[in-house]
Amino acid sequence: MTDQRTVLVPDGLEGERVDAAIARLFGLSRTRAADLAAAGDVAVNASTVGKSHRVSAGDMLEVSIPSGPVSPTLEVVAEPVPGMRVVHDDDDIVVVDKPVGVAAHPSVGWTGPNVLAGLKAAGYRISTSGASERQGIVSRLDVGTSGLMVVCKSERGYSVLKRAFKERRVEKTYHALVQGLPDPLVGTIDAPIGRHPGGEYKFAVMENGKPAVTHYELLEAFRHASLVEVHLETGRTHQIRVHMAAVRHPCVGDPTYGADPTLARRLGLERQWLHAVGLGFEHPGSGEWVTFESGYPADLQEALDRL
Repeated sequence: MTDQRTVLVPDGLEGERVDAAIARLFGLSRTRAADLAAAGDVAVNASTVGKSHRVSAGDMLEVSIPSGPVSPTLEVVAEPVPGMRVVHDDDDIVVVDKPVGVAAHPSVGWTGPNVLAGLKAAGYRISTSGASERQGIVSRLDVGTSGLMVVCKSERGYSVLKRAFKERRVEKTYHALVQGLPDPLVGTIDAPIGRHPGGEYKFAVMENGKPAVTHYELLEAFRHASLVEVHLETGRTHQIRVHMAAVRHPCVGDPTYGADPTLARRLGLERQWLHAVGLGFEHPGSGEWVTFESGYPADLQEALDRL
């Protein structure tokens, strides 16, 4: 038996790889979607395509899902997350201060704690919008990045905030400790980001990537590093890490993108120095502008003190 599914690609998935589009549209894992493409079970506008094919809004996407064993469904299993702090909670949203080493949601290959599991363990009910393992999530932070993250509790909250993030009406503020001294001291990095051809979990500035814009400003200069404030227009995976590395000022403690491990050891860092310090948006219920702030975690503050 085969489950034949056909859907028109929505505007929000313009330019996505077909495996990512399938995962988001049908709630499958990305690995499962890639397997279907490899087996010839995916077609776009009646032509069979591979997993890396890029879809366009309005494309007719056809997926044949054979019955039988499939990749395991990712579920949110309640699990307390030590150190995760709820900054704000109401009927529509919950804002959390995410510790380092915690994922936003369950994913293939990740066995550590995640924000949704922590909220579930604490008794929070989250919006059912989105794929099963990402319900209520409108933006994410890397496992190795700490700071503020908002999760939606109501369906209206999810719909309104998802649109606000897409339309760049959310203020996302980060502080990063980067190697060297940026020149100019205040600047904008406008460079597209795509998946690195040599690494599944690495990204790079690429001509055929998705648009990405990062604004930065020097806060304090040290002998070997600089503390900068960063504002994002877009929300690409690893955006700050990729962009700062592209201008030869990688985040301290980020060897994936070329940081000096010797400096990280001197500062006692075991992850990239990057923290989401501020978040501002129109509240999906009241329509009022709300802002939230987060101070530096102990490991990042210790690194600054050593500098």
